[in-house]
Amino acid sequence: MVTLPIANDAATDIFAELDAKSIALLLDVDGTLIDIAPSPNEVHVADDLRDSLARLSRLTGGALALVSGRPIVDLDVLFAPFKLPAVGGHGAELRVREVISSAAPLPQDLRRHLAEAATPGSGIIVEDKGYSLALHYRNGPQHEDRLRQHIAAGRAAFPGEATEVLPGKAVLEVKRPNVNKGDGVRELMRHPPFAGRMPVFIGDDVTDESVFAVLPGLGGKGFSVGRHFAGLAGIFDSPMDVRRALQRLASSGQAQPS
Repeated sequence: MVTLPIANDAATDIFAELDAKSIALLLDVDGTLIDIAPSPNEVHVADDLRDSLARLSRLTGGALALVSGRPIVDLDVLFAPFKLPAVGGHGAELRVREVISSAAPLPQDLRRHLAEAATPGSGIIVEDKGYSLALHYRNGPQHEDRLRQHIAAGRAAFPGEATEVLPGKAVLEVKRPNVNKGDGVRELMRHPPFAGRMPVFIGDDVTDESVFAVLPGLGGKGFSVGRHFAGLAGIFDSPMDVRRALQRLASSGQAQPS
């Protein structure tokens, strides 16, 4: 019989016992820090979450990073005025302090072809990141099969371009192969102030599996939101519970500077 990680209240207790002075805090955004919205532009970041992130960034010596499918420029707008270290675009972008590296863009013609799936009235939302293109169908779930066929035809029309499809929560994203959050986190952990610390990651989706996979080799701990992954330390019920846990860690005696 498989023993599952203890959920929510117990997970919050485990999380609150972390020592912020020795960890690197790595946080997925949509579905983890903030609630999923009908479209990527309709999400909300509350001031108390910004306050928690600011305090935890100070307490970790700056070793707090966002690990997201969103481009870093979008993360900066969402969490303004903060510009946190980040792994963006599912690993296509990396920023440590002010240094940004980015994957090569997909051809414009390929991205244009993929975007044609968002026909008027379909509810499909196009998110063109340059190095990838995501088709969100939360408002049109009946179009999933059509989207998969459209994407397959688009990739076949550009046989010289190496691509792969990354599925998520009501989204299909066409991106470069061998670009993932796990490799981005591994690279992030080579740089100060992250190097030498224990990575602690919270994620919620299949797009986060690559991070959970690299955590054991980095000596890290993983927490999820509403989904079981192998090797987790705990599972939170919702993004609200994650926000409460971050607030508790930020104000706990364990996290106070010496």
